Amino acid sequence: MKSQKFLIFVDHLFFAIMNSPTFSLQWLINSFVLLMIFSTTVICSATTSMLFDIPRLNPLGGILQDSNIAETVSDDFQTFYYDQTLDHFNYWSESYTTFRQRYVINSKYWGGANRSAPILVYLGAEAPLDAALTRIGFLNENAVHFKALLLYIEHRYYGNSIPIGSIYGRTDLGYFNSAQAISDYAEIIIYLKKQLQAQYSPVIVIGGSYGGMLASWFRLKYPHVAIGALASSAPILYFEDITPQDGYYSIVTKDFREASETCYQTIKNSWSVIDEVASQPDGLSILSKTFKTCKALSQSSELKSYLKLMYATAAQYNSPPRYPVTIVCGGIDGVPPKTDILDKVFAGVVAYFGNRGCYVNAPQQISESETTVGWRWQRCSEMVIPIGITKNTMFQPSPFSLSDFNDWCKSIYGVPPRPHWVTTYYGGHDIKLTLHRFGSNIIFSNGLRDPYSSGGVLNNISPGIIALNTLNGSHCLDILPSKQSDPEWLIMQRKVEIKIIKRWITQYYFYLDSLFQAIN
Repeated sequence: MKSQKFLIFVDHLFFAIMNSPTFSLQWLINSFVLLMIFSTTVICSATTSMLFDIPRLNPLGGILQDSNIAETVSDDFQTFYYDQTLDHFNYWSESYTTFRQRYVINSKYWGGANRSAPILVYLGAEAPLDAALTRIGFLNENAVHFKALLLYIEHRYYGNSIPIGSIYGRTDLGYFNSAQAISDYAEIIIYLKKQLQAQYSPVIVIGGSYGGMLASWFRLKYPHVAIGALASSAPILYFEDITPQDGYYSIVTKDFREASETCYQTIKNSWSVIDEVASQPDGLSILSKTFKTCKALSQSSELKSYLKLMYATAAQYNSPPRYPVTIVCGGIDGVPPKTDILDKVFAGVVAYFGNRGCYVNAPQQISESETTVGWRWQRCSEMVIPIGITKNTMFQPSPFSLSDFNDWCKSIYGVPPRPHWVTTYYGGHDIKLTLHRFGSNIIFSNGLRDPYSSGGVLNNISPGIIALNTLNGSHCLDILPSKQSDPEWLIMQRKVEIKIIKRWITQYYFYLDSLFQAIN
């Protein structure tokens, strides 16, 4: 956002210079000084941003994700818009403002309202809804089995569900939070069931990553709307001090070390070599040449952030059959033993990304995507996930500092984050003690190779709140489309999920029949 403001500032400044009736050399010098001050501020902000960048909470990601999945949306999907309430919790005149929220329906296999056939609802997360229609396979593949209506709802302030205008430079971001989002979902589900006269159709909500968090929270906050939830790779415990801050990068390290000890050692030793080279008079030029950067490096942290994110993404989406971690390590270990350590690391980069003209700092759009801007706000308001790095990983220590994070967020938005709000509103501390007493019908599924599983629910809380873990699973793998190459453990995980959801629906119908019999 600040880079965009910088370009606008330059444009306005240039226009003023060229059209000023008092144009002079001194005026130009003064303007140039002002420009340098402004640009320095932007560069410092960008540098600080790298310190707080965390891997995206998204079920769809990874450079090696299957590209053969069809992206064409079937005609069975119908798009609608609902006039959504801007503010569900207050009674100011502005609260009653509405915006158009997108939702998509697929009724191809639905058994109908007369049979009270189920409704499977995908809760959109921090991205436009489009990709989920084809790349969240769990709903499409099981619609026929459950004779279910499929409903996909886009998260407010993403995709086509942004209140009038764009996400840039808004003054109403206070309405952009998870509590408002799950209230949106409840309102649309209730509205749709009424429109379809399907008030007795059981609803199962499904989500992955941040969407998985929303699914579990929805079940807890709106048990009268959804009878159950599948929360895939949902790190609901990665807040405050519930999960050690180095949980994420400890698993990244574990994934690489299990793939190859020599690869792990190379990566671990590479950071100090990068620093040593960067400290030389022409060090940044050497690094730029070694890693074929798209433009000259301005600082070594730019390269290190790029590599750190690559390793993290490879681990997070380390799914079969290609296993990105194995591919990276194959590149690192595949060069001759006496190869320079940085050349080994670069071989891993090429193995992961493929042969490209350049790497690291590829040209980007002038303005950041609405998704990036939106997620930054969510992180700076309530989704304060304190991911840090200690001495126990293959990375250089970089502990999370809440005070520095507060300062960074305030510099962007003028308000500090609320790091304790998620656990206050949804819970998290002593979760087994709490949810054992009143929660039910939630599946927390995790793949233990997924770094975010460190903040997930990994043990059964009660007979109705179940943890399904796979030792070799990755981020949200269970809800992605199935493939012929899927290993048996993944096939079994999905079968167990279907079996549990089927039991929830059967129990619901039993209670519904009992209720009708009692009335009659």
